[in-house]
Amino acid sequence: MTIQRPRRPLTLRDVSEASGVSEMTVSRVLRNRGDVSAATREKVLTAAKTLGYVPNKIAGGLASQRVNLVAVVIPSLSNLVFPDVLGGISAELDDTGLQPVIGVTHYSPAREEMVLYDMLSWRPSGVILAGLEHSKASRAMLANSGIPVVEIMDTDGEAIDTLVGISHIRAGREMAERIIAAGYRRIGFVGTHMPEDHRARKRLVGFEEGLNAAGIQLEAREYYQGGSSLLKGRELTERILGRAPDLDFLYFSNDMIGAGGLLHCLDKGYDIPGQIGLAGFNGVDLLDGLPIRLTTTDARRVDIGRRAARLVAGKEVAPEDRVIQMVPTFMPGDTIRDITS
Repeated sequence: MTIQRPRRPLTLRDVSEASGVSEMTVSRVLRNRGDVSAATREKVLTAAKTLGYVPNKIAGGLASQRVNLVAVVIPSLSNLVFPDVLGGISAELDDTGLQPVIGVTHYSPAREEMVLYDMLSWRPSGVILAGLEHSKASRAMLANSGIPVVEIMDTDGEAIDTLVGISHIRAGREMAERIIAAGYRRIGFVGTHMPEDHRARKRLVGFEEGLNAAGIQLEAREYYQGGSSLLKGRELTERILGRAPDLDFLYFSNDMIGAGGLLHCLDKGYDIPGQIGLAGFNGVDLLDGLPIRLTTTDARRVDIGRRAARLVAGKEVAPEDRVIQMVPTFMPGDTIRDITS
């Protein structure tokens, strides 16, 4: 894995040299002031975006040119996963004088650019952001920020600075191996459409790798768009079992729809886990309230948040390879056959 360490923060001079105009003109363009031609304005803005330059909103205001804020960028507040991550970050920063400030991208690369631009302009002490897939402009801004950047939740890709997370490919592969070891062979998948949910996509890649290694193919798939819900899990499970009634296992891309699928199967009188097995992903607290416990994988969310915050706060030094690899934990629950007996 190639690691690109952040360089010094960019200045107006860098944008001036890249665009071929004076620093004063660059300043006028970026502050949207002064009489500047459309062609010059476009030239400056293109150079700034390509370089990853972000204006400094505290210039001259603080001797350190840093504020005691940590920018935390996540895709969603409604997803049950991210409050746990934020809890881990907050707990670890509690005694440091640093305060987390949250930005939400709604899984949109364009919105992530906007959030990062605004947050970095206040010169935070560090950035913690979910995922590894960013636009070129976002990567340039982060790489040239001159502050610690910790990408979390995922280690299947190239880091800007430091990674803290799990391999979702590994998690998917290991779940496939567990399902096969328990004797299931006619397996279906229920999950989100994945143009932007990269971690779910990687889990499915790993899951299919694990199945294919045993000479097994997915029998059926059912995809949905938008947020997860128990109702959506019920509907999708009814749909996939209506099309493929002989399936003996369903793997869900997250616990929320998996829980809905479990409730549907219980309502319809399925023998679980004998007739059909079920598994989700994340290990969320929601599962504690179900009639029987859904099989899942603990994605180590709180631990990931804490380790990322420790790096940003200087409590912990990053390893030489700049990757802190957490191990996803299989949680057997009650919806998969016991392979120990």
